[in-house]
Amino acid sequence: MRKHRQYIVRSLKMYSRCFFGKFTEDTMLRKLNNYFTTFEKILWIGSLVLITGSAVMFGKDGILSVIASLIGATSLLLNAKGNPIGQALGVIFSILYAIISYSFAYYGEMITYLGLTGPMALAAFISWIRNPFAKGKAEVKVNHIHRGEVLFMFILTAVVTVVFYFVLDFFNTANLIPSTVSVTTSFLAVYLTFRRNRFFAVAYAANDIVLIILWSLAALTDISYISVVVCFVIFFVNDIYGFISWSAMRKRQAAEIQP
Repeated sequence: MRKHRQYIVRSLKMYSRCFFGKFTEDTMLRKLNNYFTTFEKILWIGSLVLITGSAVMFGKDGILSVIASLIGATSLLLNAKGNPIGQALGVIFSILYAIISYSFAYYGEMITYLGLTGPMALAAFISWIRNPFAKGKAEVKVNHIHRGEVLFMFILTAVVTVVFYFVLDFFNTANLIPSTVSVTTSFLAVYLTFRRNRFFAVAYAANDIVLIILWSLAALTDISYISVVVCFVIFFVNDIYGFISWSAMRKRQAAEIQP
């Protein structure tokens, strides 16, 4: 266990050096500026502005919602680049989102993010830092899963869905069916993320659609939840970009590996 913790600490230091090099303000800004493309900067800044604006206009739980959403948007952009730090931020987002879900009795979302998405994001973080594409590079190696594993994944997803349906029903979860579907898409997403497969972004995009519907229903009774709806619309756009980015990354890595 001690060796495992030491490995994680060393990996974090390595990724920090990949980002910033020496820790000076000028170097940090230069590294960040070069790390992201112009489109990614526009996407990130636009996401932050829309999230903050919607929270100010609609969110009565504005502070918590905006913090969670800003962390989530930043996490998705880093995930799109295959950077493990995105998964670390995903753990923090899962905790905050579970608190928000609890406030509206969406126990399905709360249980999913605390008991499934959060722990799997942590597992994915460890998996990503242990499988870099190249030594000293803040980019995970894209993985391909075979048909047998795909079948296993769908069977396991079906089992998890059935189990969670009854768990959520026991807790009288609001909007039971959408909440159960959210569990299905969430599990597919976290499984594919852990396995470093590019289709994790597609599964997350599907989950975003479910959550847009779920929180739109909540907004019918409490307009403050419109800020959460806006958040997941932005997440949907980021996840689509994530799939495009990983598809390009997969081709580039394959080309660099070939002699």
